[in-house]
Amino acid sequence: MAKQKVSSSFNKNVSFLNDYLGVEKSFDVIQLDLHYAGRNMAMYLIDGFAKDDILHYLMRFLAELQPDQLEPDTLMHLLKTYIPYVELDTVDDLSVAGDTVLAGPTALVVDGLDKVIIIDARTYPVRGPQEPDLERVVRGSRDGYVETIIFNTALTRRRIRDRSLRMEYMSVGRRSKSDICICYIEDIADDGKVKTLKKHLKKIDTDGLPMAEKTIEEFLSGRHWNPYPTIRYTERPDTAAAHLYEGHIILIIDGSPSVMILPSTFWHHLQHAEEYRQKPLVGAYLRMVRFIAVIASIFLLPFYFLISSTPAILPDSLIFLGVEEVGLIPLLIQFLIAEIGIDMLRMAAIHTPTALATALGLVAAIMIGQVAVEVGLFSNEVVLYLAIAAMGTFATPSYELSLANRLTRLALLCFTAIFGVKGYVIGVTAWLVYLIRMNTFKTGYLWPFIPFSAKAFVDVIIRTPIPLKTRRPNFLDPKDPDR
Repeated sequence: MAKQKVSSSFNKNVSFLNDYLGVEKSFDVIQLDLHYAGRNMAMYLIDGFAKDDILHYLMRFLAELQPDQLEPDTLMHLLKTYIPYVELDTVDDLSVAGDTVLAGPTALVVDGLDKVIIIDARTYPVRGPQEPDLERVVRGSRDGYVETIIFNTALTRRRIRDRSLRMEYMSVGRRSKSDICICYIEDIADDGKVKTLKKHLKKIDTDGLPMAEKTIEEFLSGRHWNPYPTIRYTERPDTAAAHLYEGHIILIIDGSPSVMILPSTFWHHLQHAEEYRQKPLVGAYLRMVRFIAVIASIFLLPFYFLISSTPAILPDSLIFLGVEEVGLIPLLIQFLIAEIGIDMLRMAAIHTPTALATALGLVAAIMIGQVAVEVGLFSNEVVLYLAIAAMGTFATPSYELSLANRLTRLALLCFTAIFGVKGYVIGVTAWLVYLIRMNTFKTGYLWPFIPFSAKAFVDVIIRTPIPLKTRRPNFLDPKDPDR
């Protein structure tokens, strides 16, 4: 929209803002006609965003003013003396003033001034910073990000008192004008990566961000049909702080309790705060168990189908791994039905009230699982291996990565069913090549495996003690590589 300068006519300014904000059309857009110190004034605010007690306090100050107290420089007197508040600003564009009001602050239009005073006395409905469900730890902090950007920036700065911590504001969305914060430590983060991120964010041209961070990810990731996440999410401030100290960039979007960690490789999605809340040896053990579980979630079912359909590839000592009773339907159909059934149960669990979750579990375990085996629909081995694969899926720290791995498992299962041993080998090879060709901020997705970095790879596989982690990851190109 073209710039609309503040007019010398008070009535024109009020008329423009009334029309711009739809004062008469929306009940929650409030316009107050005021008269203080012999001047006409108008205050614009959104009901529910403004802090009523602060505005009442400021209005009491203004009500006691005499006309001569605002002379000769009215604007400076108001800003520096008679509006005692911390967050004050001025704008000379009425459309900008209107957009600011829609974001929460209050606009004060004063007769005779060529600028609108912005009073950032706003508050948002917010829940408490409770521990996120997806990233629970046995011992550690219990606070988590919430849906309000100011709360999230405060939770981050509470853990990083570095003078070079930067919180840069942006607005994305032609209509929504959603608030975004780019957070990084200037003395550590690579300037090139910060500039690249800003450039991509400025290129986003859309009405709004209805799904907050997920909408941003689809604009940043590029490969729209790629199931694997190139951006990591976290709802834990301590996890975000740890990545900032490494040289990552954090993207905080208003309205979302998840912050985005950029750039992120495949291995970042396999890390969990619990590993660093335990002793190094225990944390290393937990990480190895997690890796085994994730590998099993991808390859176990296709491999079991392969040895069941081609028992000749097994030595005699391992022949017991094959299926004893196939069941009434082919093995591949059993797996596909079971996979779809698990996804149905997962979606049902999301939509089921907490009070009924136990009943849903009983229905799934007894009425579906046990009965299906007894009537011969599923074989016992199918249920066993599927349960192991499901546990591996749920043990994956990143929810997005677990869904991508599930699709990979289904694809490998179909390749193996169609082409046998060759299909299994080709499927695994194609999966590896696909991940190798992926990039995140011009860095290989499988770094430090490919391109190989021995020390970094050991740190990925084994949870090393913090005193021994003296260098920051070199793929981030940190300004200060020494920790």
